[in-house]
Amino acid sequence: MTAQGTDAGSPGERATGTADRTGAPAPAASASARAEEPERPGALGEVPAEADAEKPARVLDGKLRLAVSVVAALLSVYALWNVFFPVPALQYRIIFLAVVLPLTFLLYRPAVRVLRGRAEGPDRPGILDWALAALSLFVTLWPLLAGFDEYISRGFRPLYIDVFCGLTLVVLVLVATWRTVGPVLPVICGLFIAYAFLGNLIPNGWLVGHRGYDYPRLTSAFVMGTEGIYGVPLDVAATYIILFTIYGAVLEYSGAGQFFLDISFAAFRRSKSAPGRTVTLAGFLLGTVSGSGTATAVSLGSVAWPILKKAGYPRESAGGVLAAAGIGAILSPPTLGAAAFIIAELLRVSYLTVLGYALIPTLLYYLGIFLAVEFDARRFGVRQVEVVQQSFWRLLGRFGYHFSSLIVIVVLLALDQSAFKAVVYATALAFLLSFLDRNRRMTPPRVFDALAKGAAGVLPVAATTAAAGLIVAVLTLTGLGLDLSSIIVDLAGLVSSNATVVLMVTCVLAAVAVLVLGLAVPVTASFIIAAVIIAPALTTLGVSTPEAYMFIFYYAVLSEVSPPTALAAVAAAAITGGNAFKTMIMTFKYTLPAFLVPLAFVLTSNGQGLVGQGGAATVLFATAVSALAVAALAVVTGKWLLGPARLPERVLAGVAAVLLLYLETTTVLIGLAALALAVVVHLIGRRRHPDTTPRQPPPDDDGSAPGQSSGSDPNRPAPPTPTQEVTP
Repeated sequence: MTAQGTDAGSPGERATGTADRTGAPAPAASASARAEEPERPGALGEVPAEADAEKPARVLDGKLRLAVSVVAALLSVYALWNVFFPVPALQYRIIFLAVVLPLTFLLYRPAVRVLRGRAEGPDRPGILDWALAALSLFVTLWPLLAGFDEYISRGFRPLYIDVFCGLTLVVLVLVATWRTVGPVLPVICGLFIAYAFLGNLIPNGWLVGHRGYDYPRLTSAFVMGTEGIYGVPLDVAATYIILFTIYGAVLEYSGAGQFFLDISFAAFRRSKSAPGRTVTLAGFLLGTVSGSGTATAVSLGSVAWPILKKAGYPRESAGGVLAAAGIGAILSPPTLGAAAFIIAELLRVSYLTVLGYALIPTLLYYLGIFLAVEFDARRFGVRQVEVVQQSFWRLLGRFGYHFSSLIVIVVLLALDQSAFKAVVYATALAFLLSFLDRNRRMTPPRVFDALAKGAAGVLPVAATTAAAGLIVAVLTLTGLGLDLSSIIVDLAGLVSSNATVVLMVTCVLAAVAVLVLGLAVPVTASFIIAAVIIAPALTTLGVSTPEAYMFIFYYAVLSEVSPPTALAAVAAAAITGGNAFKTMIMTFKYTLPAFLVPLAFVLTSNGQGLVGQGGAATVLFATAVSALAVAALAVVTGKWLLGPARLPERVLAGVAAVLLLYLETTTVLIGLAALALAVVVHLIGRRRHPDTTPRQPPPDDDGSAPGQSSGSDPNRPAPPTPTQEVTP
């Protein structure tokens, strides 16, 4: 799901402490604050990209703000209309893009700083922005203006005007992508287009050479059909993702984000490990509204960091927990990341089936985080923190209806309703239930704002998916995808001729390739590219297609917490004031199971149980053994078992984890023996060297007690990082 940010002055913002329009941080809200009438948010809120790496966005005002909001709201209405009264696929995508591109040029500043104009004065689109918006509207709508049937019929012999409009649209899509998610993806697209055009210059002996394609043929492949720009990636953005961003906006405006935060703090209020548990649970629930790992980490951090600090968590460890909890939102049902919708489309399966693929890996991911939190609570000697909060049961009884729409999505999918209708019905339910809280009722102005914000939330992903469609078109047209997958398998074959070793090396190469790709481009784009290039390499070696796609999906998402960029970790470090690189390392510690479990479900036949395949016995076996492996990993990274874990037992636990994750009977038995030996060694070590040193939380930088800074209120949230807005 796309990131659905919080608008200045919105309920979600006051809940998370994000900056208001003056730049000052708002205080954290609690359930008791519900009695106050919230200020109505602006029509369009923040529009974060999947990795929150978009270029600065504008804050519009006055009549222009209203006009842009109206267009955005109408786009949402159009998407909802299409669910019940479907428009032919290509026409729908054309009209969708014809609205998205002009909005992008108006709401996002030029990527080149010199073109942005002076910083002083109103932040309004310039002449260049208006010209690009008008040009994009014309060239996108050209197929409809020229007579749609005639346009399609000349697909392989386009007219000069078709070529001009088509190639201009390609350039405009790349410019829009540059504005929203940065230069890397457009540059990669440009290299692929150059490869398609200049392929005849590659020597004949090279595997990747081809005859080259001229402008008319490239135009046909890129824009004259349901491939290229108008391919599956853009269709996913125009159908699934925009519906979920609308749903997320309605949840936010109806107070669900505030409730999810309140219920998380109320659930674990008295335990020593409550702060870490709370952050993990709140990250999962808030991710339903946000859909962005980085946005969730920032939103949660501004509220949770003062509590983690007061409990005694070091800055880097707290940042690691925040980033890991945030990224878990994209990995978790019922609203996975955007790439999950693409998986459903590529496999021609229901979205519920994809949720089934993700269920067990999600449970293992959160098991790893909860164990790490428990071990850290003991290792750092954290203390209980009293948070003023209503009773869990009172909150659940009064506002628990916010869970209803999430449940409805799963139930409707199980009843074989389409994902489109399921999310629309869930959105309607969230709308109706909002009237149970007089301060969060979805009045007409708030409905208008939510519709506008829902459309705004899809802009960066729409540009990204349109650009990624160009890469897919080149890979398909030239056959490069199959060539590259063959190269990967051949490289693995150089290591050994053993089939098992070849598969292992291929998987490692594939994982590294997806992670590196994800460092440069957003999650959705990296998944699309890798699905075309890397998935065939895995399926050639016997991995099923669902396993291959889920394998790529997890590593594409995990690029957000992978050094050296690790955007979620960097954002969390900005909240806690910790060292960014050390925070990345701590985040890696918390997310380590998510890096290793995908290898488990592609290396052996029993691994299919981790994606819900192979029968009940296989699923139970794979889940139980993998849970033990995750526990062993927690011992290694958390340096704790029944007490401080020394090097010998940690080494044994690490060996056990690796062996257990290779889900074959022999290695599992050896792994169980190694884990048992680790426990025995640990018990013997504790008896010989009892640990009697009391652990105290580390002092703050100013030398004061944890959570107490000189002359400051310990319960006041730390100022969060300023967020970019596109509020017109």
